[in-house]
Amino acid sequence: MTHLFPYLIAGWIFLVGCYGLATSRHLVHAVGCLAVCQSATYVLLLAVGYREGGTAPVHSDLAPHSRPLVDPVVQALTLTDVVVGATVTALLLALVIQVAKRHGTVDPDELSELRG
Repeated sequence: MTHLFPYLIAGWIFLVGCYGLATSRHLVHAVGCLAVCQSATYVLLLAVGYREGGTAPVHSDLAPHSRPLVDPVVQALTLTDVVVGATVTALLLALVIQVAKRHGTVDPDELSELRG
């Protein structure tokens, strides 16, 4: 169960974000819910890179194959994911501000000009 727990947490966080996105009646709330969905990928990536008893991959003090090492590539991908997520969130919030200025509302149901 302990190896499955982070994957279950990542799935739960993603589902909570999707539920919030589906029930959102405010564009800022929708952007926040997308950020929650994005945070599920952080947990998932860190769970993939985790090694039981693993240490930092500093090779100067280790004999070859003496201890398991944590994968640094997955950690770098997680940091990249955090930066991309923050950038996308900032861009979406800027778009929400422009929608509010142009249409006077941030309720998706009241944005009649955007309907096809």
